Amino acid sequence: MPETAKKRPEFRNLNVFSDLPTYRWPLAALVSGMHRISGLLIFLLLPFIIWMFDTSVSSEISFNRFTSVFSEGAGFVPGWFIKLVVLALIWAYLQHFIAGVRHIYFDITHMTTKSRGRRTAAATLILAFGLTAILGAKLFGLY
Repeated sequence: MPETAKKRPEFRNLNVFSDLPTYRWPLAALVSGMHRISGLLIFLLLPFIIWMFDTSVSSEISFNRFTSVFSEGAGFVPGWFIKLVVLALIWAYLQHFIAGVRHIYFDITHMTTKSRGRRTAAATLILAFGLTAILGAKLFGLY
């Protein structure tokens, strides 16, 4: 083998438990993964979302029952846990929506660069977590 030939890069499969915790994720990959996780969370909690919507709009009595669930709980589930689940849903919706708009923007404009991807990924994270913090403060009665 001649000395001028470069050694080809070695590709290997990543082990989920040993390699992924030490793998350095670029910010855009982290946002892409969070987009998938948020979509899965919304899908899995869809029956809860439908129940919340149905209970809140059916009648005045059901709306009162709906609001009491957040303070008193439902069955053996305490109210603070239900608020945390709703907070996770708020984050999932905001993250999925903002990251989806980011992906659509890149698909339409075809102006994808490494620096623009990093900046928009950071903006997506800041917007999603910032809006979640504001809405979560309202949910937990801080204002």
